[in-house]
Amino acid sequence: MIKKTYRLTQEGVLALKDELAGLVAQRPHVADRIKHARELGDLSENAEYQTAREEQDRLETRISELEHVIQNSQIIKKPKNDGQVRLGSTVKLKDGGKPIGYQVVGTIEADPAAGKISDESPIGKALLGKKVGDKVEIKTPAGAHLYKVIEIS
Repeated sequence: MIKKTYRLTQEGVLALKDELAGLVAQRPHVADRIKHARELGDLSENAEYQTAREEQDRLETRISELEHVIQNSQIIKKPKNDGQVRLGSTVKLKDGGKPIGYQVVGTIEADPAAGKISDESPIGKALLGKKVGDKVEIKTPAGAHLYKVIEIS
């Protein structure tokens, strides 16, 4: 079996650890709900018990996922300033209108609404290796747009 490594920024790892701590803190509350529902009697027709068990299953599944990702994560180091877009770089693009910015991150951390794009996404792939002044074509469902890289940090 091939072990997958998840590439994350330091901030991304901290966010996952915070989420994990919050979920672990919910365990006693969910266990109390199950205990209380069990005390109500017949479990086969006890909707409260079924709901609490489903919540526990979701909670434990997410905890397991987070622990796996954190254990198998590799911190993205700040890219060396060699003028090229790399994993971890923040890039500003301009197409004549208002400049837009993206940070190129690993797939786990990707959040396009927050300007974090995966290195495996079409935009991320198009940006990797580009330098200031390079033109990059980004294809979207609305069509292709040509941008100029104006800043890399």
